[in-house]
Amino acid sequence: MWIADQWKDYEIIDCSEGEKLERWCRYILLRPDPQVIWNTPKSDKHWKKLNAHYHRSAKGGGEWEFFDLPQQWKIHYGALTFHLKPFSFKHTGLFPEQAVNWDWIDAKIRRANRPVKVLNLFAYTGGATLAAANAGAEVTHVDASKGMVAWAKENAAASNLGGAPIRWLVDDCMKFVEREIRRGKTYDAVIMDPPSYGRGPKGEIWKIEDAIFPLLIACTKILSRDPLFFLVNSYTTGLQPAVLAYMIETIMKPYGGRTDAQEIGLPVSASGLILPCGASGRWEKP
Repeated sequence: MWIADQWKDYEIIDCSEGEKLERWCRYILLRPDPQVIWNTPKSDKHWKKLNAHYHRSAKGGGEWEFFDLPQQWKIHYGALTFHLKPFSFKHTGLFPEQAVNWDWIDAKIRRANRPVKVLNLFAYTGGATLAAANAGAEVTHVDASKGMVAWAKENAAASNLGGAPIRWLVDDCMKFVEREIRRGKTYDAVIMDPPSYGRGPKGEIWKIEDAIFPLLIACTKILSRDPLFFLVNSYTTGLQPAVLAYMIETIMKPYGGRTDAQEIGLPVSASGLILPCGASGRWEKP
């Protein structure tokens, strides 16, 4: 398992009965997590000193209960700064477990010692984009949500990367890649974090079980002659690490290199255990 254990501003304090108790900078949030199927004593004082609690509904979805939480606040990871705010379906605008991939991206780009062009698809609020740009890469950031792209731009400005070579695009990821193929554009690295289901800016439907492998194949047609890395994240139950590894190994075989896939996770302070938080597949040139 790849573990995001370098955080100072974020912490899973404890978890029990389907919920995780988190510290986001100085604010304490309690949110549901489907992986937490055990019950343990809730001895930490923060269980009773919450700033916000997301209550999941038995009918699906849920709602926030706020006690003392600002509409927006900041969190830091190394040189990166992110704006956070509670919004629909329990999210805050950041997946802290992805920090383990940000560190990997940073290291790969810095060690390359050459100009690197990165394509980040389904790029959300820009964690991987900022990690790549901060390491010196030229980045193309693509997401179907205009609001998420605007949010990512705010994060870039807060991280002193407002002037970095980042191209911000609101677009359907598959259609964008197909256009880049026709234009003859190439990239040295591809990152993607595809949702299980989604819609593009013009109502395009994305179903991961149908669309993921064709997208991976399409992305190989815009890779440079000497690609640096390929990273695919998954929060979809059916896309386990072995499935990610098989798909990536299949498409990247002509380039040599090596493929690995693991669960990603976050440490839990109260127990010392690691909470699984999805999976990532990585291809890289040694």
